[in-house]
Amino acid sequence: MEIRSLTRTEAERRAALLTVERYDVDVDLTGLTDGPEVRCVSTVTFRCHEPGAGTFVDCAAQVVSATLNGGPLTPAGDGRIPLPALAGHNVLRVESVQADTTTGQGVHKVTDPADGEVYVWMSFEPDEARFVWACFDQPDLKAPHAFTVTAPTAWTVTGNSGDARVEELDSARRWTFPDTPPLSVYNTVINAGPFHEIRREADGHDLGLYARRSLAPILDRDADEIFTLTRQGLAFFGEAFAMPFPQRGYDQVFMPEFGGAMENYGCVTWSDGFLRRAAPTPAESELLAKVLLHEMAHMWFGNIVTMRWWDDLWLNEAFAEFACHWAAERATRYTDAWAGHLADEKLKAYLSDQGPVSHPIHQPIHDVAQAASIFDNITYPKGASVLQQLMTYVGEERFRAGMTAYFARHAWGSATLQDLMDALSEASGRDLDAWRTAWLATAGTDRFSLERDGDTVTLVAADAPRPQVLAVGAYGRNGEAGGALERRALVRVEVTRTRTPVTGLPPEADIDVLLINDEDLTFATTRPDPKTRNAFFRAAAELPTAISRGVATATVWDMLTTGEATAAEAGRCITAVLTAETSDAVIEPYLTLAANIAELWAPYGERAGLTAAVATACRRLAADPGRHRVALRGLARTATNPDDLAWLREQAGDDVDLRWRALVREAELGGDVSSEAALLLARDPDPDAWVRALTVRAALPDPAAKAEVWQKLAEDRAVPVSSVGQVAAAFWRPAQDALLAPYTQRYLDLVPDLHRGGMIPAMVFAGHLFPPHAVDSAYVEKAQHVSHEAAPVVRSTLLERSDAVRRMLRSRTRTA
Repeated sequence: MEIRSLTRTEAERRAALLTVERYDVDVDLTGLTDGPEVRCVSTVTFRCHEPGAGTFVDCAAQVVSATLNGGPLTPAGDGRIPLPALAGHNVLRVESVQADTTTGQGVHKVTDPADGEVYVWMSFEPDEARFVWACFDQPDLKAPHAFTVTAPTAWTVTGNSGDARVEELDSARRWTFPDTPPLSVYNTVINAGPFHEIRREADGHDLGLYARRSLAPILDRDADEIFTLTRQGLAFFGEAFAMPFPQRGYDQVFMPEFGGAMENYGCVTWSDGFLRRAAPTPAESELLAKVLLHEMAHMWFGNIVTMRWWDDLWLNEAFAEFACHWAAERATRYTDAWAGHLADEKLKAYLSDQGPVSHPIHQPIHDVAQAASIFDNITYPKGASVLQQLMTYVGEERFRAGMTAYFARHAWGSATLQDLMDALSEASGRDLDAWRTAWLATAGTDRFSLERDGDTVTLVAADAPRPQVLAVGAYGRNGEAGGALERRALVRVEVTRTRTPVTGLPPEADIDVLLINDEDLTFATTRPDPKTRNAFFRAAAELPTAISRGVATATVWDMLTTGEATAAEAGRCITAVLTAETSDAVIEPYLTLAANIAELWAPYGERAGLTAAVATACRRLAADPGRHRVALRGLARTATNPDDLAWLREQAGDDVDLRWRALVREAELGGDVSSEAALLLARDPDPDAWVRALTVRAALPDPAAKAEVWQKLAEDRAVPVSSVGQVAAAFWRPAQDALLAPYTQRYLDLVPDLHRGGMIPAMVFAGHLFPPHAVDSAYVEKAQHVSHEAAPVVRSTLLERSDAVRRMLRSRTRTA
């Protein structure tokens, strides 16, 4: 059936008409042990403010029976059940079955290949609860939820409110959970299976960790770190928002075949890909910390206070993304979190915000299908950077006071952008209307440069700039020419017009580098003046801090993506920064960036040289014991000569992860690795090691291997969503254009159905399957045309990726 997407007009009408008092949901999972079915009975108690009026309830599962106040109802066949002639007080009861628990939405069954055990997870953002049980699936109709779950005897069930009462039945157990506080239906969750569980008390909270049994050793290894971060985060946010997390229980459940993480109240669900099978690198550990803090921040931004409609998605996601970096630097050992943000996600945001999918952070959203298309680089990393600028603009103390007032006023309700702006304006004493319009209602990125006339320096915006505060750093050589760069001055300026004087800098003779947006306080691209451009590229690696080097690197990267720098220039600069870098937070992002430039952006004739330069840098980095593993991973991607490959094998030793990575590279270069891959698969304890073997096969320059991998990856969707990017990257290799050419059209053939399975799979498959090789500009135009046939989330992902490939193709024509 054609499932309708809820429109804003429909949601506003339903919210004005109804007050939902509570949900009582009975869920039967016993059919999943040997079948696909989840059975639910949803009882919704609600009031109607206009007795006699009608509305509808959402239910995209198969409806077995439905009654309203005892009278039978008939589903409409479009994912809705009409509710005619409502009384003042109403009780709705709907019995439903969802049998598509493999590729469907809302609920997913997984069988662990290691031991045959079955696990099930549910995830509902933005509107996928309706695929499991009947509900009013919109964010502002919040209500307490009471879940009763019947599950196989050997299973543990987790939910939002914890502390379930468990009853033994004949061949199952019934888990009865206490009422949740008022929640949007998309913030609710049930996960179940024969979990490995670890619990710990911390500051009055009962913290729980869960994973499938086959990953018990990995969860045990990481538990101390996760518990420490959880304790630190709960303490920081509780103090920062003057509202401690109000529930004793806080669980985190790591599930197979899950994409990313989801902020269900009191019970966060994670992809168990975050439980690294090899010892985590510094960047992987920092990512885990930031995701943990991001999802935790949602307990306040999204759960306790919920956006009224999806046009305010940034109230959830941008704030959580900002808050995770804020908390990481203030409360944990990850004190370079903002530097990591600048070296990775923020660069993606700069590119997206200058392309065809750029949009205001806050914009009208017609329906939920459109909302799914804005879980993107504008809402997340740009939104986080804009909020960092807002805190800079009003001052951190006033920012905290505004947040405190906002949560106090709107706890357990819903709110809008205006509600937040009102709280921040009152706390800061600043009129934020102009700031709001410029930053949240206007798309695009400001660009700044400097004009120098002797000792007079002027900050110049390319167009009318947004109101903002940024810093200009002045750097000079320490001692004689060739000495180390040190910062001589840092001047903050408030920008209100196109030209802004920068006062307080040292004399021109004492300055070797002027760095716009030093400390990375705003979201804006910058340009060196033409006279000092080449010197700027050379000096980037010599700047004294991770943030200053990151700001310079961001400028170089942006110049590459806009065609103002060649791949050779950008690659040399970023490889030099990589070699000089002192912060573990950015080593891996810079390795990835340098390798991407060589592989994706460089002309064919320059690719080998740039790749070899990255490989050389990796071998130098490997001499540092703290960076040995990271460097070898980089070398596994960039090794090109027999000496590099032999040295990599020697250094990898018995490290299973590094051996897999080396095999992928050797396969790409045409090596016969099938026997070694089979032996490695046999001794790898990872229950998902078959994906590593498939990744090796994906890289082979062999027609049969490409056909087999494409079938499993793109047609059958047999690869877990969290591993799609790894396999796709090995499939689309440079120098294999003849083999890959047929699959460029096959990708386009998939586009109309890429949205199946929900928002996360749609984004993953649309983005990672898009071909970066074996295409030309005509193909990019064709792909952009085909995107108009796709669901909004697929269309926006495809347009973003095609724009990046278009820029790569242009860069490949520009030689050094």
